[in-house]
Amino acid sequence: MDHRDMTELSMMAKKEWADKELSFFHHSLQQVAPYLNSEGLAIHREIMKEIEERGGLSAFMPD
Repeated sequence: MDHRDMTELSMMAKKEWADKELSFFHHSLQQVAPYLNSEGLAIHREIMKEIEERGGLSAFMPD
């Protein structure tokens, strides 16, 4: 799978994102959370919601 950046992903529904993309951007946004504006925080919340709907971060980890 090719790496898609936030510019491309932002034009897609979170349901269309790959698990790896959700995990990567969740981790990245979590690291900079204190510096995010309201739009960035909203995007991070949407990513976290989609992760939860897919069973949480543990569902993304290999056995």
